[in-house]
This record gives sequence, structure tokens and C-alpha cells, in this order.
Amino acid sequence: MKIGVLALQGAFVEHEHMLRSLGADVQEVRLPEQLEGLDGLIIPGGESTTIGKLATEYGLIEPLRVFARQKPTWGTCAGLIFLAEDIGIAHQPILGVMHVKVSRNAFGRQVDSFETDLNIKGLDAPFHAVFIRAPLVERVGAGVEVLATLPDGRVVAVQEQHLLGTAFHPELTRDSRLHAHFLDIVRTT
Repeated sequence: MKIGVLALQGAFVEHEHMLRSLGADVQEVRLPEQLEGLDGLIIPGGESTTIGKLATEYGLIEPLRVFARQKPTWGTCAGLIFLAEDIGIAHQPILGVMHVKVSRNAFGRQVDSFETDLNIKGLDAPFHAVFIRAPLVERVGAGVEVLATLPDGRVVAVQEQHLLGTAFHPELTRDSRLHAHFLDIVRTT
């Protein structure tokens, strides 16, 4: 199994380490041709505006869009923003493949970052989630399954068939269960 990690900006190295610890072959993706032969792709957290600009500059927007429509793709934090069909801003480049509306920086500034334990559907014990200038899923469309919410009901993890989105950074923990879940999606798609 060969998993790509979009390596334009953000926490891509941490995802690579987590995937390798689970036995996956990992390929950094910076150019369209590096998507060839991949079984799945992770779009990491970072700065969504920067990821969009760099993806545009390197001719990746349409190749990433085509890939995500066909193969398992997981967006974490900024990656979730990049996958969403609606982020409330018309001028920022996004893939628009996941039927969710996402609010950028929904929890405030960097100083408002936080950690909390989440109950995530399919995991047998709470997952310690790290939220850094995190987005929030404001609306889910038909076919989108909510995997986790905060105690107040706000949505922070979703899945739509082979697409996975988390508002937090699982790669910044030592818990590999969400990465293992993504690899299961890859195996069964």
C-alpha cells in the first residue's frame, strides 16, 4: 500500500512517520506526476490559504481533485478545509469534493488552540485530539457521516465514502488509530 502525503506546507512529516509506523509505503507529493501509483492521500494541517496557493502554482488543483474523487483522501485541519465544497470564501482555492461547509479558524487565534478527548465512531476508547487554529464543520451534506463531535455538538470529524476529514491533528499525538482507520478505508476501497 502506497500512501501520498501532500508536502507543500504544514505537518506532513508527522503524517509520514505515523504511516510508516503502520507499515505503509509513503510518497511525498509536490507535483502532479507524484500522484501516480498512489492508493491514498493525506492532505495535512498547515495554512489552508498557503496550501491552496502552492497547489495552484504547481498545477496540482485539478489532479488532486480528480484523485480525491476516485481514491481515499484524508484532510486534517487545513486539509479538511481544502477538501470542503464550501468554506464561505470564494477566492481561496479548494478542491470542493467533500459535501461539507467548513468554517476556517472557528475556535479563534493560535492562543485559543486546545486539546480534548473525543469519542470517535469506530474507535474503542477516547482519542486525545489536538486543535490548532482549527476549522469546524458547520454543515454536512447527504452521504456525510459524522464521526465525532465536541461535547456541545459541534462537528469535528466526518467521513463521506472514501473521504475522511478531521478538524484536529491526529499526527501530533502518539495514537495511530485514526491513521489505521484511514489505511482500512484504503484497503476496502
